[in-house]
Amino acid sequence: MKNKKHLTPEQRYQIEALLAAKKSQKEIASIIGKDPSVVSRELKRNNHKRGYSARMAQMYADERKERFLDNRRFTESIKRKIIRELTEEQWSPQQIVGKARKEGQPMVSHERIYQFIREDKASGGVLYKNLRHRLKHRKRAVGGNKVVIPGKVSIEQRPEIINQKQRFGDWEIDPIVGKENKGAILTVTERITGFLLMRKLSKGKNAQALAKELYLLLLPYKKFVHSITSDNGTEFYEHTWIAQKLNADYFFAHPYSSWERGLNEYTNKLIRQYIPKKKPFTNYTDEQILDIQHKLNRRPRKLLNFEEPFRVFYKMITNNVAFNT
Repeated sequence: MKNKKHLTPEQRYQIEALLAAKKSQKEIASIIGKDPSVVSRELKRNNHKRGYSARMAQMYADERKERFLDNRRFTESIKRKIIRELTEEQWSPQQIVGKARKEGQPMVSHERIYQFIREDKASGGVLYKNLRHRLKHRKRAVGGNKVVIPGKVSIEQRPEIINQKQRFGDWEIDPIVGKENKGAILTVTERITGFLLMRKLSKGKNAQALAKELYLLLLPYKKFVHSITSDNGTEFYEHTWIAQKLNADYFFAHPYSSWERGLNEYTNKLIRQYIPKKKPFTNYTDEQILDIQHKLNRRPRKLLNFEEPFRVFYKMITNNVAFNT
């Protein structure tokens, strides 16, 4: 009917075709059965440099509809839930939405949550400080130092079963260094589940001390340690001892190729949400480090269908899938 204001996707494609055929707005309105004001408004909203695009116009319409619905269902209870999971758990908007939908709970879109956080920041609020990026986009750091370590096995020789994440029990390791290179924290991440282990290194990046701490961290899961991948830092000089003690393969990524340990790099950035780069590690106790580990292992991940890493990790152990070859 002509008095209806909303256009269907089919009508938008009709408009695009009729414009290409040099039809007037009045003729288009008559053909698609709409009031001329509807067609006029549609073209004003969506007529860009390259002309009218039905696909883009429909995308914008869907976004407007989503924002409208979000505003209607953004109840106080949902707002409280968002604030709680932001401030207490430091979950991202995507994680908040994914977990709520997985559990069948009402929730707005993650775009609406970001809008809410921006509005809060504009009014002097601090919710944005709970986001990993704090509403800022940062450049990826490229790490890896070229060093000479005897007996290295290159990542090029790593089996495809590891590269394709087809086996539980393959790990990535990396130390996070404190301000002015004072202090370090060892991070150990299982590649399939994202399960994280952390340990403060009292002797910094000392190779022997790091090797011992890594062994103690992974010892309870020794049956589920098939391989370890690290960068080329001299702190991994004792890799042969580590591999022998854990009965695991050990691989080194290429220098200046942090993306080859993408999961570990991503995890370290999550940790920086709790331990900013400008803060010395001496201010953090072992208990605080363990608390950060627990928080990140309880944070739902999109790649895990919004399950928590610790739940997936222990399910894998229970199901005894580590011997998949």
